[in-house]
Amino acid sequence: MFEKPFSQACENNKYPICEHLQRLLATTKTLLEIGSGTGQHAVYFSAELPHLQWQTSDRLVNHEGINLWINENPQANLLHPIALDVISDPWPQTQYNAIYSANTAHIMPWAAVQAMFKGVGELLTAGGIFVLYGPFKINGDFTSDSNAQFDAFLRENQAEQGIRNLEDLVSLATAAGLTLRENNPMPANNQLLVFKKD
Repeated sequence: MFEKPFSQACENNKYPICEHLQRLLATTKTLLEIGSGTGQHAVYFSAELPHLQWQTSDRLVNHEGINLWINENPQANLLHPIALDVISDPWPQTQYNAIYSANTAHIMPWAAVQAMFKGVGELLTAGGIFVLYGPFKINGDFTSDSNAQFDAFLRENQAEQGIRNLEDLVSLATAAGLTLRENNPMPANNQLLVFKKD
């Protein structure tokens, strides 16, 4: 029997992230989550933001776990996942007022990060926002020793993974028609970036 996935990190960070999402998404109607992972964030955030339609997505390998979370916590505004490998799957035809992704940029190959920003730029409505959470480097420097150790661990296991440089992400955003509007420091040496479509 398939066991419902659980991430302690998701459990720990959902409260501080949600405080920002409640502010940022107060009037937002539709949102796409890229890389829903276990499904924990989607279940919690959609319950806290009942005015917002939350569309989960991920690679097919993660759908069973996401569906288990959704089936145990059904909500009218929470949608079952669509298949979205940002490189190989077709992107949705629907446009969204907001896109959210957590802890994805450092586990994706760089080509996937590039593809994600390109797709986000195409899917967001004018004035829409892209909220990206995770650890990032600033001017090539790690913000903590623990992040440097985490980056070494990632690259040792998969050379294409690693904590991304903020300035490189801003360049991708600019090319996709997005502007960095906020860089919010978060617990555990993470950041919550907010990009807006021009």
